[in-house]
Parts: sequence; structure tokens; C-alpha cells
Amino acid sequence: MARPNPELIEALRKTAIKLKKGQKYMWGHMGACNCGNLAQELTQYTRAEIHDYAMRGRGDWSEQAEAYCDSSEMPIDVIISELLSKGLTQEDLINLERLSGKEVLALIPHERRIHLKHNSKDDVVYYMETWAGLLESQLLEKVRLPKFETSEQANAHLVEA
Repeated sequence: MARPNPELIEALRKTAIKLKKGQKYMWGHMGACNCGNLAQELTQYTRAEIHDYAMRGRGDWSEQAEAYCDSSEMPIDVIISELLSKGLTQEDLINLERLSGKEVLALIPHERRIHLKHNSKDDVVYYMETWAGLLESQLLEKVRLPKFETSEQANAHLVEA
């Protein structure tokens, strides 16, 4: 599962908002599909560049993520490396392309989950928003605030004195 971090959470939310507002979505286009839209947000690459680089390899995002090699000079591997540096894993890319991440799916109500389609823009938006919420809750779980004395505790000390 992805490493929860503010940049990734923000990118997922921004991508979902852009898709809602009409950003081009086409599941069969490597730069405008589920991963392609997120890659546009997390990297400096355009939809056309992402598509062009991906077409030099074989298969969809799932297959290219599985075949990823960090020492490769394939252009799509350069993009995948950048996505991994932002906290994603190869498995996350596979799951995003198919909307199949178990932890994310567990948070989607059953009725919605059983009708989820990996190539539906509305379902991709819902999945990304749910995933962003999951990552945010995981990030907040790690935050430890110092314990401060409550006003009741402070008043009790005054009464005792």
C-alpha cells in the first residue's frame, strides 16, 4: 500500500476534482486513463507524453507496472520511478488501473463496490476520493500530539493549593 503523505493525498484529490470538472478520461489511452490522469498530477509529464512513452512498452498500466525495472531506460519506467518516489507502489498502480485495492474496496459500500467498473470515470473519481481518505487517516494515525493538561486538571491543582 502507498506510503501516506500529503503530496500523494493532495494529488489523488486534485485528480478526482479535475476528472469531475471534465478533464479528458479514456481508459484505453495511457495518458488519460486511471493511472495516466494521476501521473499527470504527480509528474511534469503531459497526457500526450505519458501515452507516447507507455506505447513504447507493452500492455496497459498494470502490465507495465509489473514489468517495471528501475534500471531500465524505457521512458515509461522513468515515469513509474517518479510515481514510486511519491509514495506509490507497483501494486498501487495495478490496483488503480483496475480499481482493485482491497483496503480501498473495503471502505466502499457493498452496493457501490459490486457495480464498480474500472473504466468508468465516476467510479475512478469515487475510488480516488476513498483512497485519499484512507491515506489521510493512516497519516493522521501516525501523528502524536504532546499531552497537555486540561483546564479541569489545572483547576484541580489550584483548589488543592
